[in-house]
Amino acid sequence: MVEKEEGGPGGISEEEAAQYDRQIRLWGLEAQKRLRASRVLLVGLKGLGAEVAKNLILAGVKALTLLDHHQVSPEDTGAQFLIPAGSLGRNRAEASLERAQNLNPMVAVKADPESVESKPEEFFTHFDAVCLTCCSRDVMVRVDQICHKHGVKFFTGDVFGYHGYMFADLGEHEFVEEKTKVAKASPGVEDGPDTKKAKLDPSETTMVKKRVLFCPLKEALSGAGAALKRAAPDYFLLQVLLRFRAAEGRDPVPQRYAEDAERLLRHRGAVLEELGAGAEALPDTFVSFCFSEMAAVCAVVGGVLGQEVVKALSQLLSQHSPGDFSAQPLSAAIPQLSAASSQQLGTRGWTEQPSWL
Repeated sequence: MVEKEEGGPGGISEEEAAQYDRQIRLWGLEAQKRLRASRVLLVGLKGLGAEVAKNLILAGVKALTLLDHHQVSPEDTGAQFLIPAGSLGRNRAEASLERAQNLNPMVAVKADPESVESKPEEFFTHFDAVCLTCCSRDVMVRVDQICHKHGVKFFTGDVFGYHGYMFADLGEHEFVEEKTKVAKASPGVEDGPDTKKAKLDPSETTMVKKRVLFCPLKEALSGAGAALKRAAPDYFLLQVLLRFRAAEGRDPVPQRYAEDAERLLRHRGAVLEELGAGAEALPDTFVSFCFSEMAAVCAVVGGVLGQEVVKALSQLLSQHSPGDFSAQPLSAAIPQLSAASSQQLGTRGWTEQPSWL
């Protein structure tokens, strides 16, 4: 049990120590203090938004604002577990508030029924992290530019059928990573060239402070350079789905499968032509897997997205590769697609590396 600390805003009460005991044992008291001082804005309260909200509230952030101007629709009842029965026609954020607050009374949860498009630049500067779901490409780029400018950590993600993605722009981000200590062999113990070779002692570790520079969303979506040539079909799929959302003002729905499938193929052709990619970059079969918001996929993507927000706010664990996306059918591993380069501060040149969730 962590003892009660007093005498400053960074302290943690005895009640909080009991509530967060397991995670404090996992990532330490200092990381929990940083989480406890963090204010987060979550935009979009469909299925994915509900999963992210649940994970952040249970992790113990200081405050979470739920922002959504849409009304509850019949489709929301499939994956949105924070909305109680009989809420059709209510604002989604306000309908989710009670159940969200009940998850953890120590977190200040607030509902904002306004549109994210109506919010001025100053509004976003009051948060330590902003996470967008269900937003258009233009909105995501605008909010990311604001966050990048003011040093606010930015996240976005979405779920389309069996597909999901996430993106993070943390600007210039510092974190601590645990590394195995390197010990040199004692002189005179043994002869030969192996004497001077470094040896790893898995029983001893040290915490190493690192700094990473993340690229903005607009740059990551540009798809320019060598990274585009190595991009998997999922990167092109994301571009197609965002274009569909911008053109149609909605996502593909099963009730209009034939019509939306034709539109997706048409948008696919335009996207591949603009990016200079051939038709083989995204086969026609993709249209069968991107309809509706599936609860299981929301749980997977929401778990990863919530985890990345917690890691960024706690500053204790390393992040996924800057400028990377994740998007893949649930039946396969979910890769991080290198959509843009990332630069490690203090090293020469630019590095590009794929990673796996």
